[in-house]
Amino acid sequence: MKRTSILSMAAALFVVLSSFLLPADGYKVGDKVMIFNLKNVDNKMVALGHDATAKGYIVVITCNTCPVAQAYEQRIIDLNKTYAPKGYPVIAINANDSNRSPGDSFVEMQDRAKNSKYQFPYLLDETQEVAKTYGARSTPTAYVVKREGNDYILAYHGAIDNNSNDASSANVHYVSQAVNALLANKPVEITTAKAIGCGIKWKM
Repeated sequence: MKRTSILSMAAALFVVLSSFLLPADGYKVGDKVMIFNLKNVDNKMVALGHDATAKGYIVVITCNTCPVAQAYEQRIIDLNKTYAPKGYPVIAINANDSNRSPGDSFVEMQDRAKNSKYQFPYLLDETQEVAKTYGARSTPTAYVVKREGNDYILAYHGAIDNNSNDASSANVHYVSQAVNALLANKPVEITTAKAIGCGIKWKM
């Protein structure tokens, strides 16, 4: 009886501790990625692959409140402006738990998208399944995926560029380089770079 109680307590402790663990490593370059379907700020569901004309997507796990994500906001807007017409639109996703970060609530997301005039989906990863499956740990983290038939294959993941503070001082533009290579049917030379930003606010 005592042994059963100890095992039950150990199992319960494991469940509690598991909620604080970092996500798995996530996808590696060349992996087929998860086809998600999440609520957009316009209250409509948007899936990866919703645009049948897209050659791929620039998926960015970001948020409202992180100063680094804020510093990258215009760069994310510019990526969509540059690459959406070429077949690689942006999809932004917020995975922060709004109980821990009220500024990342769905209503605040709607305000942010409206005020900043987003021309791309801004989706709520309420269960945090997408962020965990993709292996995101911080905001912003970018994923460049290319279409192969009905599948999407990871071609790059990590930082958007090499300066998280000042866009004008960045001299290596990882996401742009990756998309340019794909558009030219060339190999992506730099397939990953460490994303610098705020830790995702995981549910407790």
